[in-house]
Amino acid sequence: MEQHKAGFVTIIGKPNVGKSTLMNALIGERLSIITSKAQTTRHRIFGIINGDDFQIVYSDTPGIIEPKYELHKSMMSFVNTSLEDADVILFMTDIYEKFSEEEVVAKVNQAEVPVMLLINKVDQADQETVKEKIAYWQERVKATEIIPVSALHGYNLERVLNFILEHIPHHPPYFPKDQLTDKSERFFASEIIREKILLNYKQEIPYSCEVVIESFKEADDLIRIRAEILVERQSQKGILIGKNGEALKKVGMQARKDMEAFFQKKVFLEQFVKVEPHWRTNRRQLDQLGY
Repeated sequence: MEQHKAGFVTIIGKPNVGKSTLMNALIGERLSIITSKAQTTRHRIFGIINGDDFQIVYSDTPGIIEPKYELHKSMMSFVNTSLEDADVILFMTDIYEKFSEEEVVAKVNQAEVPVMLLINKVDQADQETVKEKIAYWQERVKATEIIPVSALHGYNLERVLNFILEHIPHHPPYFPKDQLTDKSERFFASEIIREKILLNYKQEIPYSCEVVIESFKEADDLIRIRAEILVERQSQKGILIGKNGEALKKVGMQARKDMEAFFQKKVFLEQFVKVEPHWRTNRRQLDQLGY
């Protein structure tokens, strides 16, 4: 094990710059939900990649936002913790962005570990724009290296992997070599349902919802899942269910299809909607929900 390397790699950045897409591309599994809406990742999710002589533990973190209520504060605490225990930081921005959160830039600049700054979505820009972005970030961030990438198309991801392998320390593996993530199957079932809610509803509805897996029973050929969707108001419950239950049925069908692909088994899914006023601002309830 003396030659074995292992380390924690934190991916940080604003919402929607492509952090989850990057992590999923690097580990080859769809572990973090990806939608075009902001604040899709609420937890810190570990994705683990193993080689014969290395183990990389990626942390996909919530997008950096100005906290407006208790849920947001918890999301930002996941970001801070992941910065504290990182061996390598991947600071992700994209071709369109100028980063305004000075506090985060300051934290990255104070980091005592190697920082790679990734400018994502370069497939959507010309070379001149990419050069300008690299110059802009060189002025602001003390990065060991700044490179343009396309997480969606895999451009330059080999360079990212080589940078990580070069900079993580010699260490025995932190997790069993066959483990892909620190999250349970229940967690991914709830995330798949939450992704479908994000895709199917507008405005405040997705952000007012939390999905709790009440039961997850696995047999040889079938998984039976009972999910409870929490909303804050009665009116939101009506919108979520839809006329004659059609809207919720659509979410269920889409979620079940993705779960069957993810778990490689038939899935029987039941969904119920429950009104839980102020769950996003109630500290005790957030603790119960894993925040």
